[in-house]
Amino acid sequence: MVPEIDQQRFAEAHAAGGLVVDVRNSGEYRAGHVPGARSAPLPDLPLALAGLPRNRPVYVICQSGGRSAQATSLLRQLGYDAHSVSGGTAAWIEAGRPAVTGAAPGAPTATPEEAR
Repeated sequence: MVPEIDQQRFAEAHAAGGLVVDVRNSGEYRAGHVPGARSAPLPDLPLALAGLPRNRPVYVICQSGGRSAQATSLLRQLGYDAHSVSGGTAAWIEAGRPAVTGAAPGAPTATPEEAR
């Protein structure tokens, strides 16, 4: 069973500086993501492992929870303290929480139309 974190607990972890990894494809990420989330599309996740710390929790998010569950399972098998975010980015945005557009983790670098 893949450990999940609900939106409220995730929001608290995010506010405290939690590490967020977004496993959606780059177009989805550019269209809107959790501020500070690192982009690591699911097919490319193995390439991103070198940059992920093993000594702190990793919160894995996708659009609704399917891909993040897959990624979380893989990361846990490799020894990471990974948690899938229940409801994903869709639930985050639906709850009125902030989202960032563009290719950078923390601030917009382009509108979704410009990023294409």
